[in-house]
Amino acid sequence: MAGDSEPNENHVTSVDNSESLENKSEVSIDALARKVQESLSLAKRHKFWETQPVGQFNELGDTSLPEGPIEQPTPLSEVKQEPYNLPSPYEWITCDIDSEEVCAEVYNLLTNNYVEDDENMFRFNYSKEFLRWALRPPGYFRSWHIGVRVKSSKKLVAFITGIPARIRVRDTVVLMAEVNFLCVLKKLRSKRLAPVMIKEVTRRVHLENIWQAAYTAGVVLPTPVTTCQYWHRSLNPKKLIDVGFSRLGARMTMSRTIKLYKLSDQTATPGFRKMEPHDVPAVTRLLRNYLQQFAVAPDFGVDDVEHWLLPKEDVVESYLVESPETHEITDFCSFYSLHSSILGSQNHSVLKAAYSYYNVSTKTPLLQLMSDALIVAKKKDFDVFNALDVMHNETFLKELKFGPGDGKLHYYLYNYRLKHVLRSSELGLVLL
Repeated sequence: MAGDSEPNENHVTSVDNSESLENKSEVSIDALARKVQESLSLAKRHKFWETQPVGQFNELGDTSLPEGPIEQPTPLSEVKQEPYNLPSPYEWITCDIDSEEVCAEVYNLLTNNYVEDDENMFRFNYSKEFLRWALRPPGYFRSWHIGVRVKSSKKLVAFITGIPARIRVRDTVVLMAEVNFLCVLKKLRSKRLAPVMIKEVTRRVHLENIWQAAYTAGVVLPTPVTTCQYWHRSLNPKKLIDVGFSRLGARMTMSRTIKLYKLSDQTATPGFRKMEPHDVPAVTRLLRNYLQQFAVAPDFGVDDVEHWLLPKEDVVESYLVESPETHEITDFCSFYSLHSSILGSQNHSVLKAAYSYYNVSTKTPLLQLMSDALIVAKKKDFDVFNALDVMHNETFLKELKFGPGDGKLHYYLYNYRLKHVLRSSELGLVLL
């Protein structure tokens, strides 16, 4: 389910602008769906997902279907009270992320088995601090941090999580679970654990009277509400080329490439500074106001902004612009820190990546704001700055020398139907 966060995070490839961007996502998802349907034999066609309350490929383009929940909630007394059965060698556990020992086990499972690019050159390496931040937002349920152990050895072999979130879909705020970090030990991938884990996290979410969920995947399932493209901005081009993340352009030398991606030493915006605790109310107002314009976006309150956006060393960085004259907070940018293990290099073991998070520009042009974000990321020794083409990101990507990667990220809603596939620029939600 979620958490196949980035399928291919490596090579920068050329982009095809032959289609107008306007109808691109709608066209491409329809075409993709058809392709998927044609390529799969009947037996293989997403057997599991066809039994779930999600938009189905055969409904694409059917505008007679109402927008909103696909199935109505059942009475809580009718929700299955005991966990789903696992194959006999395994047992369910609830993972206490506060425990140093359990957090280390989860970290090791993910570090060795989680999302890799297609060429198996890079694998996500979420730090323990990152996991604690990602999994303990206001109001989180410990019972939604689910592990599978081998009964005999107590080894942790699989993991899936949910966290509660208020997500606004057009004019309706819906309480949802954001499901993430689905990971099964590589050796057990044939054991069909994933569908049972998805059913189990769904059951536990239902027990809290929550009936909808949001998740992302690098693979096409029934049916994306939108598909986003990853873009990459080189900060340390020499290292990126050395480890095979990007390639030297045609007729480019290393020194010309380094010069091409060179950034200023100083940020350009007067009043640009790190966010501090006393800024939370102002940032909340700025962000709430900005996110109103997107079809799907989080409904952030003060507590959420404090949790998700106050800077945390090596986890999340947030900067804002405070007008030197009026001391009003006018603009805001943020990125989170998610490194990848480099699997095949003699010289480097970690790729340090910054991921664009939430950015709001009211007075400072977004281009300038994001240029300043690149400068601070470079100063903090990041190798690459990644961004999805969500919200208004498309307006600065090319100008700031981001290149399109070959990674696509599909967003899904569980038990909630949208009438139309969204363009990525209509999405105001970034899932970790």
